[in-house]
Amino acid sequence: MSRFDEVVARLSAVIASRKGGDPAQSYTAKLLADPSLAAKKLGEEAIEAVIAATQGDKAALAAESADVIYHWLVVLAAAGVSLDEVAAKLEAREGTSGLAEKAARNL
Repeated sequence: MSRFDEVVARLSAVIASRKGGDPAQSYTAKLLADPSLAAKKLGEEAIEAVIAATQGDKAALAAESADVIYHWLVVLAAAGVSLDEVAAKLEAREGTSGLAEKAARNL
């Protein structure tokens, strides 16, 4: 298991442990209780990551990417979508050209 895998696994467990928690005591619980807010935060962080990438700011891109991943994991948890479900979608696309996969979705 890579360092990234380990960190994401730990973070996912923490997020899961906050489900049903007191939103006044936990930012994660607040986001989990309001999926729309969590999704908006994910969008904001994604935009900030795009800005960092276009500016060539590696440190900011790493920091914003961490924010994107955290908020993405929260959105998944709030929606009841597991990482295994995401992995299954990725596996289904393995070996398929990105252009061919996108064209197949537009049919």
